[in-house]
Amino acid sequence: MAASGPGVRLEVADVLRRHGDAYRVAHAGHLGRVERRVMGAILACRTAALGGHVEACDDCGAARIAYNSCRNRHCPKCQGAARAQWLAARQAELLPVPYFHVVFTLPAPVAAIAFQNKAAVYAILFAASAEAMTRLAANPRRLGAQIGVVAVLHTWGQTLTHHPHVHCVVPGGGLSLDGKRWIAGRPNFFLAVRPLAKLFRRLFLERLQKAADVGALQFLGDLACLADPARFRSLLAAMRGVDWVVYAKKPFGGPAQALAYLGRYTHRVAIANSRLVAIEDDHVAFAWKDYPRMAPSRS
Repeated sequence: MAASGPGVRLEVADVLRRHGDAYRVAHAGHLGRVERRVMGAILACRTAALGGHVEACDDCGAARIAYNSCRNRHCPKCQGAARAQWLAARQAELLPVPYFHVVFTLPAPVAAIAFQNKAAVYAILFAASAEAMTRLAANPRRLGAQIGVVAVLHTWGQTLTHHPHVHCVVPGGGLSLDGKRWIAGRPNFFLAVRPLAKLFRRLFLERLQKAADVGALQFLGDLACLADPARFRSLLAAMRGVDWVVYAKKPFGGPAQALAYLGRYTHRVAIANSRLVAIEDDHVAFAWKDYPRMAPSRS
């Protein structure tokens, strides 16, 4: 077992060096070029593979080799500056109006399809959530306005389980449909969540069916049965009968805090090096927060 301690610091790169080859073989069916490129970048980051330069002290003459960074946005050792720049740019775009934090989540059976078809299904998730909000907001019986949104995709939880969902920061109002005036929403209210969730579900499933019709989806392992069009349509029919989780609330502390929260996930890998505790032969131990146990009880 390798464990962290004084003078010992585990990194995601250490995990990839030990288990990366086996993982690539075991998951070859749905591990794409992007994921393989990320793994290679993390392994090479700040090593001789990327080259470097010598740093020397003018006073004492001490010298050290500083290896170059990979600058991959998923690397836990890189992208701090890029994240800060992204956050500053988004905060500069904020309007002097109330904002809301809206989250769209996929049910588990659909999330399983997304895991094997990341590019296609994540694109559908973004498109369906954005259209659901803009269409509902444009309805004169709702807000009757054109709205904007900043959306960030999250695909994991604290325990690193696959949990695809989109976080959106949305102003509480928008431009009139003719673009001539600002229409403010009701205080402490964005859009009715239930019709928003229903519209999101319909738009997403329609797009998912179209993707399957044109052969844009693949089904491997336990999902191989969904390659049968009838079985796939049956699954989508079942998904129309369940509630999809969508919630909207005012961001605690304001939109800047919500953006800061999202900024922690825009330029990094799923787990920080600081959370790694130990590496065994075939297990990796890491720290995580048990949010259900941390939540206050309700009587």
